[in-house]
Amino acid sequence: MLKILRTIARGGLRSEPLPIPDRDRLPDQRLHEELRTLLGRALCIRQVDAGSCNGCELEIHALGNAYYNIEGAGIHFVASPRHADLLLVTGPVTRNMREALLRTYQAMPPPRLVVAVGDCGCTGGIFGESYASCGAVANVIPVDASVPGCPPSPTAILQVIVDLVRSSRG
Repeated sequence: MLKILRTIARGGLRSEPLPIPDRDRLPDQRLHEELRTLLGRALCIRQVDAGSCNGCELEIHALGNAYYNIEGAGIHFVASPRHADLLLVTGPVTRNMREALLRTYQAMPPPRLVVAVGDCGCTGGIFGESYASCGAVANVIPVDASVPGCPPSPTAILQVIVDLVRSSRG
């Protein structure tokens, strides 16, 4: 330990130079600024997996990492639908999840915003409607916006949320 301290005393602290601003991140930063302006408060999201393969969930969870940092933009995921402003639903709605999705939707206070995420949530995807699947989320509850893709990128999900909040406020 003393050797390390002597080295620091002789040469000073050495660290990497500051990173150059990433021009690819500018759209994400603009979305964050717009959300803060639009909301003026936190947007609370309840996410329901109605039968997906978890590909969309990975992209939704990526929104919370340091790169996308939606918490910094005032978006929070909540455990109770009674605290939620927006419902994100992934996957084709399985027959076993139909009732749970309906109850979650009904427990949300109005006005309710619903976003179907991924091809399965938007159209039923490769599963469609069958004995085990109700298909698209819109077959079970009203959907305000959809994010197509298999899976959609975190930026696409964030963009749809911003557009939906913008349209609901104006």
